[in-house]
Amino acid sequence: MKKLKIGIIGCGSIAEHRHMPEYHANSGTVIESVCDINDERASVFADLYQAKMYTNYKELLAGSDIDAVSVCTPNYLHAPISIAALNAGKHVLCEKPMATSMEEALGMIKAARNNGVKLMIAHNQRFVQSHKKAKELIEKGEAGKIYSFRSAFGHGGPEGWSADGKESWFFKKNQAFIGAMGDLGVHKTDLLRYLLGEEFAEVGAFVETSAKEGADVDDTAVCVLKTASGVIGTLAASWSYVSKEDNSTIIYGEKAILRLEDDPVHSLIVQYANGETVKYELGGIQTNKEGGQKTSGVIDHFVESILNDKEPSIPGSEGMKSLQVILAALKSSETKQIVRVN
Repeated sequence: MKKLKIGIIGCGSIAEHRHMPEYHANSGTVIESVCDINDERASVFADLYQAKMYTNYKELLAGSDIDAVSVCTPNYLHAPISIAALNAGKHVLCEKPMATSMEEALGMIKAARNNGVKLMIAHNQRFVQSHKKAKELIEKGEAGKIYSFRSAFGHGGPEGWSADGKESWFFKKNQAFIGAMGDLGVHKTDLLRYLLGEEFAEVGAFVETSAKEGADVDDTAVCVLKTASGVIGTLAASWSYVSKEDNSTIIYGEKAILRLEDDPVHSLIVQYANGETVKYELGGIQTNKEGGQKTSGVIDHFVESILNDKEPSIPGSEGMKSLQVILAALKSSETKQIVRVN
């Protein structure tokens, strides 16, 4: 079987810990080329994976025999690089948030459609076992009518794992565009849309910079979200959780409460209205630390969608809907008003 040839654009932490090792482990792919403006960093991974090395993504797209690329760059480059790759006829897996505006996101979607190639956004929370099981139970009616939810994603900040530490692009508005809300909040927005099976209609938010000195992006945000059918809840995204990471979601329904990633042993706990409790041990959420889920599922799904010529489950349109909620949260914080999501 012919292997898909992959180009990695951006050799930072997410590429090092997720994209490269997962492509390397996938029997259907080979890492053909790597690219980073930091030539030392690019050189390390070119040697490790015996790949061609580039410091300019345009040269990689023009001179490298590849089928698909992973875009793992700072946020402000996601759209221009993805569009260039799509226009070059390459399938694209782009990190989140997919873009910095709706116009950019629509440009990416249009480029994929015009060139007949796949565009997938790397929202990995949909592939977590507890989340998949919870969606299955909700769809089967186990929770009954959903009333509300509470979701959080917080840790000590990107300096703990970013390739550039405290000097990371994550803290610079001109490169990141958005802080904890783009890094973490967009993940939970996507997860909630996936679990609830409907879109958010209204957003209210407080978005602050309180924990990271010198950062000109948000590091702590709390949003109130309302779906089209009237399900309401909160989403917190923060880089100010100085001890244990919180990656939990709780769904409150008519027949049951579902607690996801809220317990160190049981990744899903269902507490039924009749007093019964069912605990699931489904393995931890993916993490770079020991004991976590080893693969994100994102890369395998992307590869499968190309090999089987199927639309990926998180195409550009899905990434855009999750981005839209984050953009509405920013607007709400700025205007001090509830914002409707178009």
